[in-house]
Amino acid sequence: MTSEPHLEERPAQPYAAIGARVTMAQIGPVCPPLVDEVFAWLAARGIAPAGPPFFRYLVIDMSHELELELGVPIAEPLQVADGRVHGGVFPAGWYVVAVHTGPYEELMAATGQLLAWGEANGVTWDATPDQREWTARIEFYLSDPAEEADPARCRTELAFRVRR
Repeated sequence: MTSEPHLEERPAQPYAAIGARVTMAQIGPVCPPLVDEVFAWLAARGIAPAGPPFFRYLVIDMSHELELELGVPIAEPLQVADGRVHGGVFPAGWYVVAVHTGPYEELMAATGQLLAWGEANGVTWDATPDQREWTARIEFYLSDPAEEADPARCRTELAFRVRR
């Protein structure tokens, strides 16, 4: 089940992340451990997360490779990158936002619903015309799998930046 999408203005949000290039089949095995690595990196430096972990899709080529950042929002921009972890900032602006409740395997369908809603409502995405490259197309994982064992109750926020 996915909530009704809505437009929401958001401020700029700093984050710490690791970049990755993966195929669709590699997302599950490769990406979550990288988020864990970011959490560990932050903890070792005494930096507290300022929000839930995320996957940020930068380049989407479903038949070949996806370029992502996997990370965690933080309160202040990173002053120094170290090893694989780097800092970034989600740009301020308007986002179409919806929350999907259900297994992660349903996120592709939820994303399709969000994109269809945008098309039906005249949204111009902050992406290339072919929607291959995005300024900010983000999945925030609101449920902690260690605390929520039932996949049907997992909550994921989809936030896609729009041009206004």
